[in-house]
Amino acid sequence: MATFTFELVSPERLVFSGPVTWVDVPGSEGDFSVGAGHAPFIATLRPGILTVRGDGTAKRLFVRGGFAEANPTTLTILAERATPVEEIDTAQLRQLIKDAEEDVADARTDEARQKATVMLADLKQVADALSQGSTTASH
Repeated sequence: MATFTFELVSPERLVFSGPVTWVDVPGSEGDFSVGAGHAPFIATLRPGILTVRGDGTAKRLFVRGGFAEANPTTLTILAERATPVEEIDTAQLRQLIKDAEEDVADARTDEARQKATVMLADLKQVADALSQGSTTASH
């Protein structure tokens, strides 16, 4: 299977850089997968689990905020937050969910309520994915 270059960057550090065969990305308009030779595009991210496939075991990371830029030879993701799944603090995730629930309750406009509701649903989806363990489907 052909490889391409994948870079995942957060404000704190370069999280990942190297050749991979496939990356599954949580996009704000729907999840998508990128492989070598992908058409150029830019997409925004939603909070979710990003899965990187290359040699060996798939690597799973929680990402929040940011965007992805793909072309036939590279995928670059700039994320507000990128944390390996095994490093996620479940107490911190529960706090993010609690904060999002408060944001929904405190929203003063329909737009703010809708945005907070989407964030809450995304965070709950991440919590559900984490509770299912590290089983991942292979392509």
